[in-house]
Amino acid sequence: MAQKELLDRNKIAIKEKKLVDNLQSEKQEKKTGEGLNKFNLTWGLINIFISAFLLIVVTPGARNLLGFSTNKEAEKLENTILPVQSVEIEKVDAYSVKRNYSGKISANRTSELGFERSGQILKIFVEEGDKVVRGTPLAYLDTRSIKAQERELIAQRAQAKARLRELKAGPRSQTIEASRASVRDLEAQLNLAQRKEQRRQQLFSQGAISNEQLDEVTFEKRRIRARLEEAQSRLNELLAGTRPEIIQGQQARVERLNASLENIRIELEKSILRSPFDGTISLRRFDEGSAVSASQPVLRLVENRKIEAKIGVPVTTASQIKIGSSQDLEINGKNYPAVVTSLLPELDSRNRTVTVVLTLDRNKFQNIWPGQVAKLEVTENIAGTGYWVPTTALVRGTRGLWSAYVLGDREPGEKDIFKLTRKYVEVIHAESDRVFVRGTLEPKDRIIINGTHRLVPGQLVTSIKE
Repeated sequence: MAQKELLDRNKIAIKEKKLVDNLQSEKQEKKTGEGLNKFNLTWGLINIFISAFLLIVVTPGARNLLGFSTNKEAEKLENTILPVQSVEIEKVDAYSVKRNYSGKISANRTSELGFERSGQILKIFVEEGDKVVRGTPLAYLDTRSIKAQERELIAQRAQAKARLRELKAGPRSQTIEASRASVRDLEAQLNLAQRKEQRRQQLFSQGAISNEQLDEVTFEKRRIRARLEEAQSRLNELLAGTRPEIIQGQQARVERLNASLENIRIELEKSILRSPFDGTISLRRFDEGSAVSASQPVLRLVENRKIEAKIGVPVTTASQIKIGSSQDLEINGKNYPAVVTSLLPELDSRNRTVTVVLTLDRNKFQNIWPGQVAKLEVTENIAGTGYWVPTTALVRGTRGLWSAYVLGDREPGEKDIFKLTRKYVEVIHAESDRVFVRGTLEPKDRIIINGTHRLVPGQLVTSIKE
């Protein structure tokens, strides 16, 4: 008897759904111009509700007199309790999302090579596409004027060094002896002048000579004494050796010339353009005979061994990427292993993202070229309470709303028969076969995962556990 009552209630629920469908059909006919006018539509609605009331209160035979006919599927539902599959849902506090971010492949190092001084290019040894190693001479400037200055400075330095050696060695013995001889000669001359002066004074006292003649002898004696003092001073200087200040001054002059020569050597080195690292010449801008200024690019060098991918990601995503971690990059449809070498410390001003730098070994992957697009897939953990449910469990509602059916209360006296309950949900994230939702669902709810198009709220079903 209880089974029969359940079947009758199920039939009534199905009839109610059919009546609502008829009502919606009536409204659609009105919009397209094929329905009744407002009076007839109102009267039709009254008839529909009266019919619904009769379906509930009258016997099955009386309901047949109303003229309602059912298809085979409805007749089957009237006579059975629908079996459905259900799964128990679990509440989670976060979910993972895989997102792709794009960037460009670039060489780890790319340099625009130019001379550090201006001049005329004498020789270029490389062509575009040539591979070079670190320290290889690539081009030369004309250095004839610099080399002439170098020769002049070398001669001046040799002269200064010779003078310094002379000062350090001191005067020669021959020079000292010559100076002594000069002193002795002047001493003799002074002695003779003194005797002449004495005789002239005697003659002057006797009145034999004039005062002028006496003054001449006295002046000569003084002149000889001055010359003797000068010669004695020179001899003392020779005996004492060269003064330290003079030696230091000459040493400073030698050092100044050495510095000038070192500067010339630097200028000569600047006239040679060398490779700063192993790489490939990607561009040659000038040929021999061209005059270039300092730092003007002549060649472009691209590193061979390592290449980089620079990819911008949101700040929240960057916090989940660790330096030194291994990541897969998709380049031209293929995946390549890369290592995160750094996270740039400043946000990109254009899109407010953090730039992740990943390094690849080009020696292992010869078919990767700077300028290609690289894609990085990052699994992000997003905090948020909700439930994972199969996509087939969703029921589309009006105005973009979604809902799902869950097993409600058991029917009294029935172990495996339940009444369906509709619960509304919000879709947060969708994947291929499942969605992450939140709403009125509760933990341990058993959600219907298929056949939802056949169901209505309040319908009786029997659950087949998956």
